[in-house]
Amino acid sequence: MAIEALAKPASTWCAHCKPGRGCAIYDRRPAECAAFACLWLVNDLVDERWKPNRSKLVLTTSEDGLEIRCDPGSPNAWRREPYASEIRAWAEEGERNDMTVVVIVGQRVILITPEHEFDLGIVGPDERIVRELEGAKVVGATVMKVGEFDAWSKIGKAGSTG
Repeated sequence: MAIEALAKPASTWCAHCKPGRGCAIYDRRPAECAAFACLWLVNDLVDERWKPNRSKLVLTTSEDGLEIRCDPGSPNAWRREPYASEIRAWAEEGERNDMTVVVIVGQRVILITPEHEFDLGIVGPDERIVRELEGAKVVGATVMKVGEFDAWSKIGKAGSTG
């Protein structure tokens, strides 16, 4: 993930990360690092199988759903069991509750629904994911610039995620 205070872009290793040992500046790490806690640490419903060094996945929440970030060295970890089935179940729950489930592999974003995987490519900070809905069912997805999205959303076409 990006760390603004360290000018660390997303999808790159932190210069202070020492594999197998942890953070070299842990005692003086930036506030955004100190405040971060993946769901494995804070949610009792996410069991030991989801521990990041085991699963190669980091679960976080977003404004409108769940983000599953893959270790760059294991880009298909989310497709393995038991993870794939649980991710699909979360997508089913998300569709019922107007929440999104996205998998992030490097800079690529994949919107997961009960029936589809929408590979949206790179979604920049100035872009939004737009879901095409039929009732509550997601039948399509695309990416729009924020300005276009703001104008488009005023006419109430579909759901979005940031």
